[in-house]
Amino acid sequence: LSLEIGDTVQILEKCDGEVFFFFVFYINCFIFQGIFPSNYIHLKNACVKNKGQFEMVIPTEDSVITEMTSTLRDWGTMWKQLYVRNEGDLFHRLWHIMNEILDLRRQVLVGHLTHDRMKDVKRHITARLDWGNEQLGLDLVPRKEYAMVDPEEISITELYRLMEHRHRKKDAPVQASSHHLFVQMKSLMCSNLGEELEVIFSLFDSKENRPISERFFLRLNRNGLPKCPEKPERHCSLFVDLGSSELRKDIYITVHIIRIGRMGAGEKKNACNVQYRRPFGCAVLSIADLLAGDSKDDLILKVYMCNTESDWYQIHENIIKKLNARYNLTGSNAGLAVSLQLLHGDIEQIRREYTSRFTHGVSITRKLGFSNIIMPGEMRNDLYITVERGEFEKGGKSVARNVEVTMHVVDSSGQILKDFISFGSGEPPASEYHSFVLYHNNGPRWAELLKLPIPVDKFRGAHIRCEFRHCSTKEKGEKKLFGFSFMPLMQENGRTLPDGTHELIVHKCEENTNLQDSGRYLKLPFSKGIFLGNNSQAIKTTKESFWITSFLCSTKLTQNGDMLDLLKWRTHPDKIAGCLSKLKEIDGSEIVKFLQDTLDTLFGILDENSQKYGSKVFDCLVHIINLLQDSKFHHFKPVMDTYIESHFAGALAYRDLIKVLKWHIDRVTEVELHEHIQEVLKAQEYIFKYIVQSRRLFSIATGGQNEEEFRCCIQELLMSVRFFLSQESKGTSALSQLQAVFLSSFPSVYSELLKLFDVREVANLVHDALGSLPTVMHGDESLQAVKLQSIGKTVESHLYTNPDSRYILLPVVLHHLHMHLQEQKDLIMCARILSNIFCLIKKNSSEKSVLEEIDVIVNSLLDILLRTILEITSRPQPSGSAMRLQFQDVTGEFVSCLLSLLRQMTDRHYQQLLDSFNTKEDLRDFLLQIFTVFRILIRPEMFPKDWTVMRLVANNVIITTVLYLSDALRKNFLNENFDYKIWDSYFFLAVIFINQLCLQLEMFTPSKKKKVLEKYGDMRVTMGCEIFSMWQNLGKYKYHWRLLRYCHLNSIFSPARYVVVKKWSF
Repeated sequence: LSLEIGDTVQILEKCDGEVFFFFVFYINCFIFQGIFPSNYIHLKNACVKNKGQFEMVIPTEDSVITEMTSTLRDWGTMWKQLYVRNEGDLFHRLWHIMNEILDLRRQVLVGHLTHDRMKDVKRHITARLDWGNEQLGLDLVPRKEYAMVDPEEISITELYRLMEHRHRKKDAPVQASSHHLFVQMKSLMCSNLGEELEVIFSLFDSKENRPISERFFLRLNRNGLPKCPEKPERHCSLFVDLGSSELRKDIYITVHIIRIGRMGAGEKKNACNVQYRRPFGCAVLSIADLLAGDSKDDLILKVYMCNTESDWYQIHENIIKKLNARYNLTGSNAGLAVSLQLLHGDIEQIRREYTSRFTHGVSITRKLGFSNIIMPGEMRNDLYITVERGEFEKGGKSVARNVEVTMHVVDSSGQILKDFISFGSGEPPASEYHSFVLYHNNGPRWAELLKLPIPVDKFRGAHIRCEFRHCSTKEKGEKKLFGFSFMPLMQENGRTLPDGTHELIVHKCEENTNLQDSGRYLKLPFSKGIFLGNNSQAIKTTKESFWITSFLCSTKLTQNGDMLDLLKWRTHPDKIAGCLSKLKEIDGSEIVKFLQDTLDTLFGILDENSQKYGSKVFDCLVHIINLLQDSKFHHFKPVMDTYIESHFAGALAYRDLIKVLKWHIDRVTEVELHEHIQEVLKAQEYIFKYIVQSRRLFSIATGGQNEEEFRCCIQELLMSVRFFLSQESKGTSALSQLQAVFLSSFPSVYSELLKLFDVREVANLVHDALGSLPTVMHGDESLQAVKLQSIGKTVESHLYTNPDSRYILLPVVLHHLHMHLQEQKDLIMCARILSNIFCLIKKNSSEKSVLEEIDVIVNSLLDILLRTILEITSRPQPSGSAMRLQFQDVTGEFVSCLLSLLRQMTDRHYQQLLDSFNTKEDLRDFLLQIFTVFRILIRPEMFPKDWTVMRLVANNVIITTVLYLSDALRKNFLNENFDYKIWDSYFFLAVIFINQLCLQLEMFTPSKKKKVLEKYGDMRVTMGCEIFSMWQNLGKYKYHWRLLRYCHLNSIFSPARYVVVKKWSF
């Protein structure tokens, strides 16, 4: 044999001797037998399927490697043709991609990759294979978890979904909902530096005029470079959790620069030994400037300084608004060099894709407060303090003061808490804060944001103390204390400091005043809004004021008094009714913070006096359950699930919950209760979870007592449900809205009922409930849509996957489907439900239950399915691109459902189907209908041009079905019952079947031709032989097709197909 590198051979025999030879099959496209030296090849393990003429040799290696090997071999030939055709651009791009795939293939073959890395490599491989196939006009490959799927091993509906998913993914990439901004500080370029600097980054919303992120803080040396180059996390940060709504032009990156040095930038070095924080400059950049390229390396930001120091607090706003009269450049050559990049995806994905950034270290800068979605288990106790402004007297001086604020956090014993003041990410927390100093200003405005990450155990009894000092510009540079303010972090009743701006009293004091003894000043009033009686001392000290703004972001502390009263219900039993009524007014974030404690409180009250508080507790429980439907809190559903499974202890609660739930369902006709009942029905999933878990706890505690009583209660409850669902409403009404709300969440109850009842019992309960729905189709259309969605969720539920329950539920599901298909309503939902039904039925399954299911589906839906396909394919396609895609989707899903059903049908099913027609006229109509549908299915436009896999599967099903039906044609429509129309339809279908481009194997690459022959053989030959057989059966009726040789059949008389037709006689 003459072999080339990359050829695949199958070894049959090995001969020993001085030179080793193998007898082989050469199986790349043609079969040869011969010998060659043994050292020419590398042995690989493989398995052989369908031994014989059409056997398949499948390597046991990873399927991704097999696909890479065969694809690269095909690309190699086509790549050379690109050069010949002078397509240089694609030639070079494909060359780079092929080399990249080869490198990735080596990584996979070595086998040293971690599981996550292997997954990433496979994802990159398949993305590049798909790109190359698309560029070269090759077929779309259906994949599941990066591996090619065998279309014979999965249902056709599942195959269609995989193909459709990859087709949509190719056309429309998924947009990330979470974004992150990477910031790296490079240097500050300025000619007159000479002092150390502080650079503070933050995100600012100019529309709402407020910062939306914490601060990223870093220090620069006298040369304008990061002070700690060996610590990269100190000079780069990731601003995390930006929503898509925050990627807009009025969100700005603001940079404030503070110099550390003398009071005046031009003072002599020996003028003062004390260093102050002084304003230097500011730069801004709209985040919209990053959206085009997502990356700005070594961007130079202009640095501005305000003309008047008193405007420093709003310099960034003035620059954004372009109020040029209020600021100017710090220097002609001043610039801030930064690197900025927008990253998209969740934070874990970012960590995987940009491992180098995280390996070297990067600080994380959060959004202010909680993110849009609060995650359970998030432990935070951050108090944000903004040092706003002050109003001070001259203090007997001729000029205004130079005021510096020093802040400490002091505990209940008067000790300063160490390292609980954070200036921003990138800088370790400190024990004290010093504000910058504004020169000669008695009304300074700072607007500096600080974060105090104080632990909960140190929060109670702690307070903030701010000391005010005048900074002298004389040679000694003294800082002289002249006053202080303080503010407790928690009130005596246990509530924390309320959010908002607080005007604090400035208490005057001398330099030698001892502030270490906090007990002496904590008795004084601290805020202008809070005075202790007629305290004359307080009145004297209220001339000067200091303002700060506080904002608490805590998962452990609350500022809400109603929440505290509810959690402490045992100390004030007389307030229980009022506390339960006020629960609905409490902010949702407060409730989810104390979710477990709140639920314990509710069920504790229920156990205490269920008769008095049962209804109110039920209403509160419904409110909390519906609160978790909010997108902001829906991640807390697992927290409630964990609570129910592990912490819930209400063994008697099920009685009251069933009773109150039934009371509400029995009153659905009372108009004044509709809004409240709607809230109850929305919460039914978790109400049933509590009922079921309560009953399980009771059974464990009592050994299963009162089991019959509980079953009766559930039966009575579901009887009320059936009566409620059976009510008919004319047009849109409140009753139909309630039915829609119930049906939308009813399928979620099935899994709970399965915990207590046998699968057949639950299936019968659900069958009866869904069977009670009115069959009227001219009612409220929205209700009809929700009804079908409920059927769809039922089919997707765990209950339906069980064969025993599926056989019980299938009739009622098919009944509702049949009604909607008959009216041609909600076709998209009908197609989805049918697809899910067939996805559960495996190919070639011989289980009795599956065969019985196919019986039911054939009898119920085959006819209406054929009519539906004829109906929707005869409509003109919509003009809009979105509507056209939707039209193609629903057509393709119905087609895949029909093909799945036909492939599942056995000889018995076909025989029963053909025997079910009462008259030959009915059989004739059916055959004409299905032949017409088959002609539609093999149209070129039925599937996208690169869906060859789907076309071959469809053709295989069509030819199998035609072989079954041709027997009925011979038996019923020959001789005296001869029917020209049906025979003509048959021959027309057969001829256009043979002439399909997707079956012309001569046009395929050798590897593709080999795969098709191995799996399906040459279907043209099979159909050609069937045509010949049917033609021979016609006898004297052949004259009806005397022109046939000149039209349809002439088209198949080509040299390549002569073997099929050479024996035909006319």
